[in-house]
Amino acid sequence: MENKDIIRKALLFSGLEEEYLVELAEIAVRRPFAKGETLFTEGEKAEGFYLLASGALKLCKISPDGREKVLHMVHPVETFAEAAFFGDGKYPAEARGVERGEVIFFPRGSFMGLLERNPRFSMNLIASLSLLLRRFARQIEELSFADAPSRLASYLLDLAARKSTSYQGKTYLELDMRKGELASRLGTVSETLSRTFKKMKDEGVIELDGNKVTIMQMEKLKMIAGK
Repeated sequence: MENKDIIRKALLFSGLEEEYLVELAEIAVRRPFAKGETLFTEGEKAEGFYLLASGALKLCKISPDGREKVLHMVHPVETFAEAAFFGDGKYPAEARGVERGEVIFFPRGSFMGLLERNPRFSMNLIASLSLLLRRFARQIEELSFADAPSRLASYLLDLAARKSTSYQGKTYLELDMRKGELASRLGTVSETLSRTFKKMKDEGVIELDGNKVTIMQMEKLKMIAGK
């Protein structure tokens, strides 16, 4: 798929006229990445931002003792690192490949030139950053007030809304990260996550086969999530 066709699907670039999509495609740089490869590290000078064309990435923080905290899983046609355009101009987290794929890179200088010439870019950027802020505010709220079952249920509901299939009252989905990464994302440890999965399975809320999850009782899962 051409850069322009991928770019037009991103929230940040929604509603742009064809001529501006063409300009964006002209400054965009396609870059492949491998599983486990680091695109940028926390504190590194931000030379631009990215759009995920294919594959999967995670944004994470690394503690001084080497522990990893997953902040967000990036999915195709999602932009990331836009916030680095502001503040101190440094990437606030690390971006690492979960499975191989490609990103589209937008150099800071070239993009700022387009931003100055097209007010719609500014409005879309505000909308994109607002979505990012709401996402992290919700994550902070869940980590502060919700227990492990509630956090896991919320994650499964979000994943189901984004990518799942339904048949005869059951919802089928696949975890988008390893269970160790999911435990980090939910602010818990692998042992607690395993016990929570087992409890949900024993209660008939879900079925679990490796990374494949079948939601058997959607309404009960919503109750656990507090929704």
